[in-house]
Amino acid sequence: MPLTLRASRSIPVAVDVAYAAVLPMPLPRIFSRRYLALPPIKEVRDQDGAWGTVGQTRTIVLADGGTMRETLTSLTPGVGFGYDIAPGSGPLKPLVGSAQGTWSFAPAGNGVEVSWQWIVTPTRVGALVMPAFGRMWQGYARQALEEVEQALLAR
Repeated sequence: MPLTLRASRSIPVAVDVAYAAVLPMPLPRIFSRRYLALPPIKEVRDQDGAWGTVGQTRTIVLADGGTMRETLTSLTPGVGFGYDIAPGSGPLKPLVGSAQGTWSFAPAGNGVEVSWQWIVTPTRVGALVMPAFGRMWQGYARQALEEVEQALLAR
């Protein structure tokens, strides 16, 4: 059974500014810190051009040596974008069959609410640890949204 995980943060910048900055933002910038068992992103490989075309793929390399294949699946300018993740190797592979992710951007007060969501389809073994994985993901997402806020405010 899939598990839906979601985290949001309000940031005092315009919606279109946030969307335009986050879509191509380097993943090692957003996911620069470990949270418990979830490692930072070390690098991105096999990406042609700037990230922003439906159908594009890239390989995410984690600091623990694991890899994931990401495919950009949807783009709604100024509103959000979606992607699929397939673990390729490393500690997540036996736990996560796939994940569908979305970043969304909505007006909030004098700024934007940036939301990140994952719908995780666990493996049979992974289903047993999804409650713990979900708690770790929430901490990882909080850190990622803090990094996004810092990057947006520094613009």
